[in-house]
Amino acid sequence: MKTTFEFGNDPAKIARYRAFWAREEVDRPLVGFSFKSWFPLQEFAASAAWQDEDVLTPDMVVPAAFLDDQERLLREGELIQDDIMRGACPSQAVPWLDGMLGATLRILPGSILGEDRCLPWDTLSAMTLDLEGAWASVYLGFIDALVERSAGRYPISHGTLHGPSDMTAALRGHSQSVLDLLHEPVRSTRLLEQMAQMFRDVTLAAWERIPLWHGGCYDAQYQLWAPGPIIRMQEDASGLYSPALYRRFLQPVDAWLAGQFACAFMHLHSTSMFLLDEFLAIDALRCFEVNYELVSGGPPVAGMLPYWRRIQQAGRSLLIRGSFTPEEAQELVEGLDPRGLYLYIMVEDQAEIARVRPRLGLPPGQEAG
Repeated sequence: MKTTFEFGNDPAKIARYRAFWAREEVDRPLVGFSFKSWFPLQEFAASAAWQDEDVLTPDMVVPAAFLDDQERLLREGELIQDDIMRGACPSQAVPWLDGMLGATLRILPGSILGEDRCLPWDTLSAMTLDLEGAWASVYLGFIDALVERSAGRYPISHGTLHGPSDMTAALRGHSQSVLDLLHEPVRSTRLLEQMAQMFRDVTLAAWERIPLWHGGCYDAQYQLWAPGPIIRMQEDASGLYSPALYRRFLQPVDAWLAGQFACAFMHLHSTSMFLLDEFLAIDALRCFEVNYELVSGGPPVAGMLPYWRRIQQAGRSLLIRGSFTPEEAQELVEGLDPRGLYLYIMVEDQAEIARVRPRLGLPPGQEAG
């Protein structure tokens, strides 16, 4: 039978989110399941149609065309008995900030990427974020359309943005941006600071248009409610930095950016674990989200547990997203502290949920029937 709450958004779920952020004593982790894929481009008819083109332009993004599919996806919360609220954000397939800064957005099989450029320093120093430009207008208009459509029935959030190192790599080229740290340290520092400021500004512009949800903020990529202002940070390009280079150039930038938001969290991949201690040195980062990427060549659960434990031992909340067998789920429960732990599990069907639920300490759900 269905939950009595539309989209499964029972306000009582807020209590477990509060416990997650406060790392309070709990009987089990915060757990959410989702039928969504790792490839949001294909989940919406409006964006799947873009695959017939080579380049994405602002006029191709029609927010109204996404809304029915968005609510269809959120209806999974009426069928799945778990701990999480479900909400929406502008298309996660679009690299919004890249577009706002003038990149050509190339449509690839399953994803969209901003093309790398090698812009001269004079051009970069004069670059500004135009929140009335074409891409920014579409992004903010997308948020407005979601807010209007939701009418308070589900939370709305900012979209997914690339971080300062990612944007610097896109503007100067991935290899060149690392060489710049050595040959143009002053200019590189200024560019990273400039990108952090733009990241902050576009995030604040989004939140100026988004109503609070039960007194808090929300990130739709991970269905994460927070008691205060939230920002989802990422530094995927930092995988090219040595620990020393990260400490010198990027750590101060990330510390400043995280310090602008009470509930800042960082998205990480398994390939970033060699920098984990440097990320943990940023006190303002209250939470870390780490993708479990076994199918992409990452370590198994046993190999990731030491890193996840280090995050918990540093007093931070930990969000793990991935797909897990019942045995892997058991490893997580036995190997990690349930305090401040959120497992966001991608599944194929309800039968998979039914197999995993008992290992996580969840009561039997309707999936088992």
